[in-house]
Amino acid sequence: MFVGIVAEYNPFHNGHAAQLAAARAAGADCIAVAMSAGAVQRGEVPILPESVRVRAALASGADLIAALPAPYACAGAEAFAAAGVRLLAALGCDTLAFGAETPDAARLMDAARLLLSEKINAELRKNLDAGQTFAAARAAAAETACPGMGALLREPNNILGVEYCKAILTQNAALTPLPLPRLGTGHGGTTGQHGAVAMASAGYLRTLPVCDWAPFVPASAQELYRQAEQDGLLRSSVKFDAALLALLRTQTAADFAGVRSVNEGLEHRLADAVRIAADREELYSLLKTKRYPHARLRRLALDAALHIPPDLPPVPYIQVLGAKQQALPRLKQAALPAGTALADLQRTGQAAERIGNLHSKMVDFSALCRDKTRPMGLAFTTKPVVL
Repeated sequence: MFVGIVAEYNPFHNGHAAQLAAARAAGADCIAVAMSAGAVQRGEVPILPESVRVRAALASGADLIAALPAPYACAGAEAFAAAGVRLLAALGCDTLAFGAETPDAARLMDAARLLLSEKINAELRKNLDAGQTFAAARAAAAETACPGMGALLREPNNILGVEYCKAILTQNAALTPLPLPRLGTGHGGTTGQHGAVAMASAGYLRTLPVCDWAPFVPASAQELYRQAEQDGLLRSSVKFDAALLALLRTQTAADFAGVRSVNEGLEHRLADAVRIAADREELYSLLKTKRYPHARLRRLALDAALHIPPDLPPVPYIQVLGAKQQALPRLKQAALPAGTALADLQRTGQAAERIGNLHSKMVDFSALCRDKTRPMGLAFTTKPVVL
């Protein structure tokens, strides 16, 4: 069984190691990960560079890690899931493993089919017109059409799991969903326990100093994290604030109008907020409305800063960030151009060149946001991790 996982590993922790172990216990003889690179879905810079997160995952059971290019990594759930499914299907994975509050593949696929049908469209539009967020409006519409489905669609991991199932259906991907129960702590929770193993969400870990991560991450990962901290590779919130606002302040409402996620006059609201916001949190606060959740506004700000367009092509290549030697032959059967050098992959077509440039721009931005500023061009010059 060739299992694929879509992940951020921001940072890699005991829950992620347990997921890899569960996939192995379910019969995986090879595990590939499509890992967010350059940006994460929260609309932020990853807390650690790709090379550190790749080494942590390979040391704890992953066999091959491909970049989920930054323009897709910081997209909404539907586009994020679609990109991950396309990458893993193209690699030749036959199974897609993911965490879910409702680890019932049939039920999640039923929810995906419901959302892809037209049964909820009228109710969804009515709920949106009433001022509900998209997620709340969709869950309520699904509940009206199929009692019990609304509760499933209010759980964060289920929501992403259903998006994976939708992508499998719409892409006709040869992937069997393998939902796994989330262990120890819920999405965005603080700490928990799974047997003798301490668990904490990635969000909680990002609020702690690295020295306090030790109980919640594999020992091999903690060594990597300590070294990364010494090398100045941790994300600096102060630098992130300054870099984001600097880029936004060079633009106008007209510039913002051509950016992904911008509609309904948000370009004017963003232009006004940028003029006075002193940091990211104040910017998000100024942008916030009942209609738009915080996560969308974070993505909006990053998209606007780096001018990510709305019309991205499907993922055009597979860039391998790291692998174990025995997994590398899998690339010979890949259905997309695959390799370790972004420059070579960009030469495979116009879409590849375009996505490679957008990805590199985000990696360069990320390099500005470390405790120790890193050089440009890392998307091209960082060597893959091969064990």
